[in-house]
Amino acid sequence: MTTQQSLNEILLLERISEQDKTALSELYDRYARVLHALSFKILGSVEEAEEVVLDVFSQVWRTAKSYKPSRGRVDAWLFAIARSRALDRLRVLQRLARSATASVDAALMQPSLLSNPEEDLLITERRVQVLAALELLPPEQRQVVELAYYKGLTHVEIAAHTGKSLGTVKTRIRLGLEKLRSALEKEQR
Repeated sequence: MTTQQSLNEILLLERISEQDKTALSELYDRYARVLHALSFKILGSVEEAEEVVLDVFSQVWRTAKSYKPSRGRVDAWLFAIARSRALDRLRVLQRLARSATASVDAALMQPSLLSNPEEDLLITERRVQVLAALELLPPEQRQVVELAYYKGLTHVEIAAHTGKSLGTVKTRIRLGLEKLRSALEKEQR
């Protein structure tokens, strides 16, 4: 992402904090599809992913003033919110499924009829970069990162799942995320 794009997105958040609906619409148009894809990857449900996207932009509308550019880029802030909301929903769904012993079939994500080739290319490039960066991780770090981020397992659940100590799991996740961040930053340069 260029510096100009980052500045533009910061300005959008400033306008949103002043209750500018047009700015919210612009930000939504830029990120709704990729946030939906992330949420779908975690939840496996088109409907739940759509709810997450709505929750994210509802939170952005309410909390745009709290965004601090010094703490990270706008897209990273949005992805963190989406991931958090998706994992919250996943945990609720898992509890409901266990208590009701019902299974939920994954819905197929339908491609948008109004596809934007540039946006599709950017999303594809980002996905390829992330998958390539994941492949660079040692298998034990990749496993715990994937369990945490794609399956929504807590550190304790990962420790139980892998048979490793909680400290080992936390260390592997921290090291894996540091390596991912470093690899992705190299790709951005």
